[in-house]
Amino acid sequence: MKSLGTSGLVLNEKLLFEHSDPGRRGYSLPPLDVPAAELPKELVRDAVAGFPELSEIDVVRHFTRLSTWNYGVDSGLYPLGSCTMKYNPKVNEVAARLPGLAGVHPQTPEKLAQGALALMCRLQEALAEISGFPAVTLQPAAGAHGELAGMLMIRAWHEAQGNARRKVIIPDTAHGTNPASAALCGYEVVPVASEGVLSAAAVTALMDDEVAALMVTNPNTLGLFESEIREICAVVHAKGGLVYCDGANLNALMGIARPGDMGIDVMHFNLHKTFSTPHGGGGPGSGPVGVTAALEPFLPSPVVVQEKDGYRLDSDRPQSIGRMRSFYGNFGIMVRAYAYILAMGGAGLRRASELAVLNANYVRARLEGAFHLPHRKRSLHEVVFSDRDLKGDCHTLDLAKRLIDYGYHPPTIYFPLVVKGAIMIEPTETECMEVLDEFCDALLAIAREAEENPELLHAAPVRTRTRRLDETSAARNPILKWEDA
Repeated sequence: MKSLGTSGLVLNEKLLFEHSDPGRRGYSLPPLDVPAAELPKELVRDAVAGFPELSEIDVVRHFTRLSTWNYGVDSGLYPLGSCTMKYNPKVNEVAARLPGLAGVHPQTPEKLAQGALALMCRLQEALAEISGFPAVTLQPAAGAHGELAGMLMIRAWHEAQGNARRKVIIPDTAHGTNPASAALCGYEVVPVASEGVLSAAAVTALMDDEVAALMVTNPNTLGLFESEIREICAVVHAKGGLVYCDGANLNALMGIARPGDMGIDVMHFNLHKTFSTPHGGGGPGSGPVGVTAALEPFLPSPVVVQEKDGYRLDSDRPQSIGRMRSFYGNFGIMVRAYAYILAMGGAGLRRASELAVLNANYVRARLEGAFHLPHRKRSLHEVVFSDRDLKGDCHTLDLAKRLIDYGYHPPTIYFPLVVKGAIMIEPTETECMEVLDEFCDALLAIAREAEENPELLHAAPVRTRTRRLDETSAARNPILKWEDA
């Protein structure tokens, strides 16, 4: 185990209020050489009770120390399953900060923004090629926003056919935002159970003339490829429905398989997961949506188009679902994605997916036997274990807390819900074998501890100054401001 103080998760820092010392000031101004001006009384508070008194260097050092504790993929392995947390090449950050791109104002006239419009148009074309969809919108601001845009397009398409329909089928292995997106569009959610992967027979049993769409995640949240996806799409289409694919796990498919070729009608991308934008902490993100030719008229307005004399934003779209985002989405994220795609090329994107799958299966092979594997079908980009075989009355939460003592950010736990005590690991393509071995060694050591000294897990984390928190109280009764004890 690493020595105390060398891991980003075992440090601590006083609150600013605890650094306070009466009389300290954060500024030093020369004496006035003009008459003092009084501020209006309504703008002046009589006193600020308990406000910390600090020097400038107190504040600078406090926030500088905190900034170094921001554990992320630049600090170490970030093995969250279901959220692709891969390393993002810094050259794409440089591209996004080029003055001509970072400084362009969203209200710049089209004739003066030809470079930005060209970039967006080419990114649309690149995403269309990667996914197999003829048309793409870049407007949605995040994955769930893309889901909403996609489902609104599906609803608009059905309404154009004269029947909006009322139901959406969603497998138990889908992402949790899928039911919310369907409900926001006015649909009744119909759950369907799977046995690791969804069967065409299960979908057939639920399909009728009231089903507007099936929302499927592929690869699903168990890290498994939906092997009957072509048959499932045929079943849905035969009854007049459409198929939505949650593309959050596209990192396993790039350059290998295209959802549009599988019969899927609509899919969102997560540029902030798959295409080189730092992910986590609330954004910003970007969730473009690809659609079939039949759904292209319903894309959010405006659409970037190329004409003989240049690029423009086309707002003359009578069947559009309307604008989904102010201006045209999060442009900086688009720049990073386009730079990443250009740098990688087709072969590079395929290699990234191949390595992501290889790494997940390497982790699976090293840990299988020590940890229970609920689904034995071949994994893609992520692998899901359960705590069933942990000894000493230890559970998933105990394991996650003990990993902090070993200096690792825990993986996703207790998701997907179809696996009791789930431990979901997605190493991504950017981790080398040395890092994966160290991580697996830590997990195997914890499994041994569970058998030989389970109290180590029950008490974890023990190497942080703040020990295990009451997470239920923290979630239900949060204290979000400092209060003087």
